[in-house]
Amino acid sequence: MATGVGGAIKRAGGDAIEFAAVRQGPIGLGEAVVTPAGGLAARFVIHAVSLDRDRRTSAVAIEAAVRSAMARAREQGVTSIAFPALGTGVGGYPIDEAAQITLATVRDELGRSPAIEVVTFALRGAAAYGAFEAALHALDAVAATVADAGAGR
Repeated sequence: MATGVGGAIKRAGGDAIEFAAVRQGPIGLGEAVVTPAGGLAARFVIHAVSLDRDRRTSAVAIEAAVRSAMARAREQGVTSIAFPALGTGVGGYPIDEAAQITLATVRDELGRSPAIEVVTFALRGAAAYGAFEAALHALDAVAATVADAGAGR
């Protein structure tokens, strides 16, 4: 937890978050664990592994990490969850693709997560915001097309 989002969480919430995560490891690529939130304004931190040991990622790993994080959120009964742009920093995964994968996966998982009322995407920089906004509009357009096709039956 020295770099990227993990490093930021540790700096803001304290070493106890990292110690709690390490006690649960190692965990596999695409899996997630829950720790106390330390000094953060949250009850928990859900740590989702989207990078392999060589600090690379893939669409499959990002999707699995998001699904696993949503499953841990359901288990904890949370009403809100936040996601970074997994895999796009140190992992170097293209932000546009990561946004599409993350948003589509979260939308799919929300159908199984009725307690979750708020999903926040904690992003950094104009490129990330632009990519997530474009991906959200594309998802909305697909949903509207599917709804229109279903109404015509």
